[in-house]
Amino acid sequence: MAQPHEFSHTPVIRLLTGHYRETSGYRVHRPDGVGDWLLILTITGAGRFGHVGGELISGPGDWVLIRPGTLHDYAVAPAAAGWELLWVHFHPRAHWLEWLDWPAIAPGLMLLRPDPPKAAERFHEVHRLMHGDLRQREAFAMHALEGLLLECDLMNPLAATSHYDARVRRAMDYLDGNLASKVLLDDVAAAVGLSSSRLAHLFTAETGQSVQRYLEMRRMQRASELLARTGFSVLQIAETVGFDSQFYFSQRFKRWTRQSPLAFRQSLRPVHRDRVDTPSGRG
Repeated sequence: MAQPHEFSHTPVIRLLTGHYRETSGYRVHRPDGVGDWLLILTITGAGRFGHVGGELISGPGDWVLIRPGTLHDYAVAPAAAGWELLWVHFHPRAHWLEWLDWPAIAPGLMLLRPDPPKAAERFHEVHRLMHGDLRQREAFAMHALEGLLLECDLMNPLAATSHYDARVRRAMDYLDGNLASKVLLDDVAAAVGLSSSRLAHLFTAETGQSVQRYLEMRRMQRASELLARTGFSVLQIAETVGFDSQFYFSQRFKRWTRQSPLAFRQSLRPVHRDRVDTPSGRG
C-alpha cells in the first residue's frame, strides 16, 4: 500500500469530473475531506476506501458517495492490478439532497449496490459533456448529473424512507432568494422558525456544510453564471451577489476557483479534449 500523500483539491463551483485508469501505487489522502460531494464509480479493477472502522473494497459496478468534510483515503486495492474509475465532485442543487441518502458504510461514506442499469451510461455522458465543446457545457453536465442521481435513486433501498428536514430546505430557499443582501444567521433562523444554534447544527448535519459556506457557494455559483452568460462588469456582478467591494469579491472568487473573475470568463472558450484524463490529484 502506498504511503498517504495529501492531494490538493481545486474548489468546485458546480462540478468537476474525471475518468482515470490507475495502477498500483495510486492513492489519495485528504484527512479533512473537501467542501463538496464526491461520487466514484468503479468500472474495472478494484478500489480501496479507508474509513475509521476499516476499509471498503469497491468492485465493478459499485458506486461510492462521500459527503463533504469526510475523510478521503482511497487507492487501488492491494490485490488489484489496476482501477478504472469515473468520478465527479459536485455541489448538489437543494432538491437533490434526498437522493443522496444512501446506505452508509461509515459516517459520510456510502455505497450503492446493485449497479443501476442506465447510470454508468449517464455518468459517461456527464463526463463527456463537461469536457466537450458546448458553450454551456457545465449546465448540460449538471442536467445529466441530475438524471444520473435519479437513476441511482431508483436502486436506493433507503429511498422510500429518506427525508430531509423541511426547515433546511426553507433555509436554502431563503438564502437563494437573498444572494444580493447582507444575510445574518439570525435572519435565516427567524425565517424558518428555529434558534440560530439549532439551525446551524441542523443545517450542517443535513448538508455537510455551514450556512455561511452554503451562502458563499451559491453566491460564487451565481457569479460564475453571470460571468459566463452576461457582459456585466465585475463590479456589477459583485453587487448582484452581495459584495460591496469588487476587490473582496475578486479575492473570494479566486479562492473558490483559483482564477480571477476575468480569467474565469476568458477560460470559458470551448476546448477540445479527446483523451482519458491523466491523474491531476483532483479526483
